Amino acid sequence: MLASGLLLVALLACLTVIVLMSVWQQRKSKGKLPPGPTPLPFIGNYLQLNTEQMYNSIMKISERYGPVFTLHLGPRRVVVLCGHDAVKEALVDQAEEFSGRGEQATFNWVFKGYGVVFSNGERAKQLRRFAIATLRDFGVGKRGIEERIQEEAGFLTVALRDTHGANIDPTFFLSRTVSNVISSIVFGDRFDYEDKEFLSLLGMMLAIFQFTSTSTGQLHEMFSSVMKHLPGPQQQAFKELQGLEDFIAKKVEHNQRTLDPNSPRDFIDSFLIRMQEEEKNPNTEFYLKNLMMTTLNLFIAGTETVSTTLRYGFLLLMKHPEVEAKVHEEIDRVIGKNRQPKFEDRVKMPYMEAVIHEIQRFGDVIPMGLARRVNKDTKFRDFFLPKVLSSPPPQTTGSSSPSLCPQHLTPIRSFLDPVPLPQSVKKDFPIMQNFRFKSPQSPKDIDVSPKHVGFATIPRNYTMSFLPR
Repeated sequence: MLASGLLLVALLACLTVIVLMSVWQQRKSKGKLPPGPTPLPFIGNYLQLNTEQMYNSIMKISERYGPVFTLHLGPRRVVVLCGHDAVKEALVDQAEEFSGRGEQATFNWVFKGYGVVFSNGERAKQLRRFAIATLRDFGVGKRGIEERIQEEAGFLTVALRDTHGANIDPTFFLSRTVSNVISSIVFGDRFDYEDKEFLSLLGMMLAIFQFTSTSTGQLHEMFSSVMKHLPGPQQQAFKELQGLEDFIAKKVEHNQRTLDPNSPRDFIDSFLIRMQEEEKNPNTEFYLKNLMMTTLNLFIAGTETVSTTLRYGFLLLMKHPEVEAKVHEEIDRVIGKNRQPKFEDRVKMPYMEAVIHEIQRFGDVIPMGLARRVNKDTKFRDFFLPKVLSSPPPQTTGSSSPSLCPQHLTPIRSFLDPVPLPQSVKKDFPIMQNFRFKSPQSPKDIDVSPKHVGFATIPRNYTMSFLPR
């Protein structure tokens, strides 16, 4: 009895401390941060949010509080920026102040502030500068990458022809191809499409992306300090991340044993050489942990976002066969059927370019962007965003304006008219030169609404057939 009584007193004391800290934090911030819904102790604004439709919940709150407002995701306080104007003002006009990187709870389990994507300060500057320069050395942004894409498109074309028009799930057909392009740069070679380890890695990345986009994934984002210790789907996501890290460790160890400093084969070799050059620099950011995490950053980012966009693209083209027909007409007129597409063909193919942009706009693969952190006390509009050295830091989430983004495929309106939408990386569809697409459903019955929307937008599972043209 005495023990249970003491436990109850301890729990009540903890709850009291949490409530007092929450109230103190809110009063301290009052009059400085943007307005927002009143949070409750520990759970924040959880009751105002639908974790299955996080994006829609945030947009609904913005209708009341405007494009800049404060939101409490559990105990973590964030500043949300909605709409093109607010995001541009922060990330372009005040780019230096908003250049810090915030946390994403699931990925933070493995990255912990290391690597090129989730790092801050001098580490981020050094790693981003090195990554951009090295990727360019290996062909990104040059003709070298075009040759890699053409080669991989050839392998994909053969694989699709071997399906003989049967209905298939295109998920791993696309992710294998996309991943092999970045793998050839990061690891120096491509994987065979039937490589069991490769297929396992792709499954891990897909599972992680899907988890971060589920209701449970969003709950973990809010309450990771507690949920990381509890059983649940988040533990499986951690297991997948560990599997990816173990694979990268194996690749790095192989490169260390076989390294020729005079002849770098891939991104890992280049990083190892830089590590040797800076081994006597006490302030260097070029050491094993950053090599591991940067390589993992590139492998994940270069695989899942692009392949998910392509999956959405094929689904939308089957939903809108009139658009697919116009794309085929333009391909036949500009490229024909006897050679592969080239980078310079783009300028002669405005309709294809518009469709690609529109698919990227519609799919909105990372709908709320990567979280940002202000790196110093910042005045933004009429508000004050303090630099917070301890967790949780203020963060920003950029959402595209609904007024610019109707939920149907309209390549003419969106990209052939002068609508001020942001530029993005363009991906060609060489598959369309060789195939037409067919769904087992009629176009009117195809559901293009997402399966999950959280950190990422995940399209619904579907099957399709690739019919030779």
